[in-house]
Order: sequence, then C-alpha cells, then structure tokens
Amino acid sequence: MFTKHWGIAAGCALMSTAFAHAQSPAEFYKGKTVHVLVGAAVGGDYDVQARLVSRHLAKQLPGEPSIVVENMTGAGGLTMVNYLYNIAAKDGTYLGVVPNNFPAMQWAGTQGIQFDAVKFGWLGGLTRETETMASWHKSAIRTIEDAQRAEVIAGATGRGAVTFTFPSMLNALIGTKFKIITGYTGGSDINLAMERGEVVARLNSWSAWKNTKADWIRNKWLNVLIQAGRRHPELPDVPSLETMARNDDDRELIRVTMLGNELGRPFAAPPGVPADRLDALRNAFLKMTTDPGLLAEAATLKIELAPTTGPEMQALVLSVFKTPQHLATRAKEFLD
Repeated sequence: MFTKHWGIAAGCALMSTAFAHAQSPAEFYKGKTVHVLVGAAVGGDYDVQARLVSRHLAKQLPGEPSIVVENMTGAGGLTMVNYLYNIAAKDGTYLGVVPNNFPAMQWAGTQGIQFDAVKFGWLGGLTRETETMASWHKSAIRTIEDAQRAEVIAGATGRGAVTFTFPSMLNALIGTKFKIITGYTGGSDINLAMERGEVVARLNSWSAWKNTKADWIRNKWLNVLIQAGRRHPELPDVPSLETMARNDDDRELIRVTMLGNELGRPFAAPPGVPADRLDALRNAFLKMTTDPGLLAEAATLKIELAPTTGPEMQALVLSVFKTPQHLATRAKEFLD
C-alpha cells in the first residue's frame, strides 16, 4: 500500500514540476513573490543595493511579480548563501546578494562553505567597487605605515566576511598589525563602534562610505589608509594594495582575493533554476540597469553605477578556480 501511495505522490510531483517547467516565464511569475535574500543587516551597502533592485526589477520581469527583501544574518553572510544554495526554492523565486569574496573563499578551502560558486546562476551587479581600509579621525592611525608600526583595533562582522578577510590579508601580505574584533551584526554597528571608540578602523567600499556616511567624508572624519581594486579618482593620494605587493605570487594572491571588486554586490539565483527563467532574470537585470527610474534613484543614493552582466560574472568566478592551488594554501590563512 505504501509503495502504491508513494508512486502516486511521486507521479503527481513529477506532473506538477513538468507543468511548472512548461509555463512561460510570464505565466510563471504572474502573481508570484520573488524573495531577495541579504546576508547582512539593514542599512549596509548590500542591503541598500538589494532594496534598490527590489524596487525596479519587477517591472522588467515577465509577469511583474512582487519582490521582497529578507535579511538573513549570520557568519558574515555564509548562513544566507548556504541557505540559498541548498534550501531555497530552485524555481526562480529566490535570489541572493552574495558577498563578493565568497568565490575566493571557496577556492581557498574556507571552512563552512556548502556551495559551489560556479553553479550559481549569476544575474549581474550594479557596481564595481574600490575597497578601502579607513580609521576614525580621532585615532593616531592616519596612514598605512602607522598601521604597520602599531596595533590597530578593527571591527568585523565575522570570520569569512570581507570586513575580516581584508585586514587579515593586509597583516599577512604587507605586515600591518590589525587586531580584528568580530561579532558585529553589520556595517552600521561597526560604524557605531568607531564613533564610541570601541574600534579604530574598518573595511568598507568607497561607494558605500559615500552612500551611508557622506557626512563623515564631508567632515573629514575618516582617514583612508589604503585602497584595493580599481583606483578611485577621488583618492589620488591613497596608496594601492596592488602596488605594495612584494612579488609576483603576492600580486596574484591580491588579484584573486580582490576579484570581488569587479563583482561589486553580485546578485545570483541558486542552481537548478530553469534556463528560460534564468535568462528572463538576467535580461530583466540588464534592462533595469538602464531604466531611468533606477538611474535617478541611484544618483540620489550616491551609488556609482558600473554594471556587470550575468555572463561576465560567471566568467570572473570561473577565473578564480583557474588560479594555481599553491596560492590557495597561502590564501587560506587570511580567508579562513
């Protein structure tokens, strides 16, 4: 009897799946809700971009579904990404903003990773980032050389988060003395800790500083110690990590580790989404990046748009795993 009922149930499930796959993207998305997952707290750069996308993506998608943003914090975003890959529905109704250092972390063999970055359906991104390590203006730490001479308390959300891995990489590659304090739920909490004097420094992209703390820049409350990724024209006198590399291996380590800057704040679907829906999501994302409404709101939010397409992201992620494995062993010390 059990076998008979199980066979009927399995047959119904297969027919339901076949019907769903037979629907066009417009038929499927009509009346649906798309969930955009963020592995960081409300108010940070990842969250701001997720909410911007949620307000403009739906009208570009066939069927114009509703879109909601859901914050799922924990382990520097790893909790959310593992959920997106392994548990979330694989039908095109769940998307995530993946921390941009996660492909490099997987390559290095970081603990806790339960996904294969190559298998995500990468949709695109709005920005390409310049990462900056900055200290609070009341601190004696004003240059990267100061951070090489004296201990600097830096705030981070958790091991594996870029707020942890970047200062850890600086310690390993150029001899800085960042002491990293973890446990903050997001960038906003680290900013508060800087104001209270609990920590002296933190990692943040330059665009995120401008987006969330324009008053700090205007009042000169930040000392930008070093930048990585694309040199920003507004930071001509700030040294670049890439130019401080001591040898070719270090330069390659920096390139791979900081490749996330080219990904920006990358949006992805879990593996297994039907091909026509993944194409619809990618096409909608691309159209959205030229939509006048999004352009106007991005300007208001001081978000510097430099879009990346889904296929471009897929190629960037693949390039990480073509890097020599002996460098992955070295990277593990600051990515894990």
